[in-house]
Amino acid sequence: MPLHLTKVAFKATSLDEMHGWFADRGEVAKLTTRYLPKRHAELIGGSLFWIFKRQLVARSEILGFEEAEGGRTHIVISCKLIDVLPKPHRAHQGWRYLSDEDAPRDLAEGEVSGDVLPGKLAGDLARLGLV
Repeated sequence: MPLHLTKVAFKATSLDEMHGWFADRGEVAKLTTRYLPKRHAELIGGSLFWIFKRQLVARSEILGFEEAEGGRTHIVISCKLIDVLPKPHRAHQGWRYLSDEDAPRDLAEGEVSGDVLPGKLAGDLARLGLV
């Protein structure tokens, strides 16, 4: 089972805007981070899940890692952004690991998630088993 990462979609104002970030970039994008994740070998083939409004809403496949300037690391991801069933998740700085069991499922072809609920409301509904 692959391991995944989570990252806040910083400065995103909508899901459409997030899709626009990757629309004209070609096949891959590179995110720069200070440190190579200790479990980087387990992450290749996993996904980077994007947090927007305190929910996991989309994912990008992790293709690999490359050295960057100044001792930093590029996380190489696919520019194909895949929408997932929104799942409450608190915001954080940097990236965090996410197990495959805790990852939300992809939306099926033609399935839409609707508007993203506010984080607190989505969390409350999830605790009640309603979402």
